[in-house]
Amino acid sequence: MISINNLTVSFGSYNLLDDISFHISENDKIGLVGKNGAGKSTIMKLICGMQSPTSGHIDMPNGINIGYLPQIMDHHKGRTVMEETMTAFEAMHALDKELAKINAELAERTDYESDEYMELINRLNDINDRISLEHSEPPQVRAEKTLLGLGFKDQDFDRKTETFSQGWNMRIELAKILLRSPDVLLLDEPTNHLDIESIEWLEDYLKNYRGSLMLVSHDRRFLDTVTNRTVEVLLGRIHDYKVSYSKYVDLRAERMTQQMAAYENQQKMIEKTEDFIARFRYKPTKSNQVQSRIKALEKLDRIEVDETDNATLTVKFPPAPRSGDIAFKATDLTVGYPQKVVFRNAEVEIRRGEKVAFIGRNGEGKTTLMRVIMGQLDPISGEAKIGHNVHIGYFAQNQEDILDKSQTVFSTLDNVAVGDIRTKLRDILAQFLFRGEDIDKKVAVLSGGERARLGMAKLMLEPYNLLALDEPTNHMDIKSKDILKQALKAYDGTLVVVSHDRDFLNGLVDKMYEFRDGKVKEHLESVQDFLDSRKMENLQELERRFKPADEKPAVKEETLAKKEFEAKKFVSKEEKKIKNRIAFLENEIAKVETRMKEIEALLADPSDKDDIMELTREYLECKRDVDAKTEEWASLQE
Repeated sequence: MISINNLTVSFGSYNLLDDISFHISENDKIGLVGKNGAGKSTIMKLICGMQSPTSGHIDMPNGINIGYLPQIMDHHKGRTVMEETMTAFEAMHALDKELAKINAELAERTDYESDEYMELINRLNDINDRISLEHSEPPQVRAEKTLLGLGFKDQDFDRKTETFSQGWNMRIELAKILLRSPDVLLLDEPTNHLDIESIEWLEDYLKNYRGSLMLVSHDRRFLDTVTNRTVEVLLGRIHDYKVSYSKYVDLRAERMTQQMAAYENQQKMIEKTEDFIARFRYKPTKSNQVQSRIKALEKLDRIEVDETDNATLTVKFPPAPRSGDIAFKATDLTVGYPQKVVFRNAEVEIRRGEKVAFIGRNGEGKTTLMRVIMGQLDPISGEAKIGHNVHIGYFAQNQEDILDKSQTVFSTLDNVAVGDIRTKLRDILAQFLFRGEDIDKKVAVLSGGERARLGMAKLMLEPYNLLALDEPTNHMDIKSKDILKQALKAYDGTLVVVSHDRDFLNGLVDKMYEFRDGKVKEHLESVQDFLDSRKMENLQELERRFKPADEKPAVKEETLAKKEFEAKKFVSKEEKKIKNRIAFLENEIAKVETRMKEIEALLADPSDKDDIMELTREYLECKRDVDAKTEEWASLQE
């Protein structure tokens, strides 16, 4: 389907991609893996035509439809969530208009045997097939199902997109791409802003997706569930494995072991041969044997060991100046925006030297409280105070909005550094794997992982005594995350971090604040103890909607009774919602069936004024609508 042929992408004398070739076939589910900055996002942009190679070319069929979700994107404003999502069907609306135009033309033409007439008929059939395939259910219904699958609630549909965070806007863009049903899906770290239920929904969707898929993700489980092929990008080259991620890891290790063993054996053989040649080169009695071995060495197909990229971060934060005993304190704090109060009556105290995590669902207020700490957002009520002599270093979740894309890696730090630290900028950048010509790269061409590393490097420019990090590991590979964790453990200042990553937080933080249902609750236990008490495997499970928070094992009878009452209330509310939906569907089905009978009567005895083609099209549309609503009605009876 798509053929990548001898592609090279160069920046000056540095080759990001060096003469790579591979093929994407129909129904391929490819996991594109490699370190941050290896060129994974660049490959996707090349396929989309958003970037041009230095040399080589990409071949694909005319009219192929590609859906691309980048790591970093601009979000549209001014529409509601549903209005923005429905723009995914603009191409289908264009087909509807073309269908109407062809029907009008066919009604007027009488040259039934001509080639032009047959071309119109063929195009009419193609469009009807496409519409029939896409309109298995009405667009509004498809949009609602997709948005609900990605974590939105019914009441969110009429909210403006600008009232949602960047992560939720990414979900809207993902919904639009999925609803377009492209031939090829290119998804660059789609799970970064998804909760666990949405990830599971997306896994199911992609497993059953009929087209081709190329996926970049640092989520091993997600890759294993969705992909059946792994393409590794390593030092400008690619290595193609026709297996899922876990099997690729095993096969790669096995291949490297075998390759190294074969290389070492060959080197021993070469060494012995060269030793024989050196010893007997000038002995007449051995001349034939010497010449034979010289020729054998010349013809030898020498084994080369694949290069590996062993470069790692070497992060060490500057010593933290002493601050007051209280780094941050919030009393009876209520915070939100004009459209929505996010949480109420919060009590938060962060003491000097503590390492604290903010955990909970997306949209519950973790980043919002970070903004309050940074002085970017004023509380609605209550008090929020920074402690004495506290100097905050802030790593925002949306580095792409903060970094100046026109600057280079080096100038990004050089423009804000002052004093003696300016003489150490190259060393600081080297710690974060920006070496040699990397420091002259424009921020605009950096991957999400590289931008995260650059944002982290900025925190080295001053001796902060409070680090506020909002999802610092979102775009980082596994090895980089571990090195950052060790550096933060060694940091002697105060740490506040927003993260869903259990492995990253476990052993790093000693206190957590859980954001849930408009409230903020303090937990003094470890991450693992917290998960054990909730019977959860990871922090993403906090994202499960409608899951009641577990109490401690010893619960009073009145508490249990209250929980049972609340559960019954919840069930009855859900039952009422389902009953209302069933009644709505029954009413809508009756209306559409009535219209279908009217159309059947007209088609049985048409008048000169009746447009048979238009009536037929409307009848088919009604039938699809009835089938979709009947299917939903039946599912609600279960």
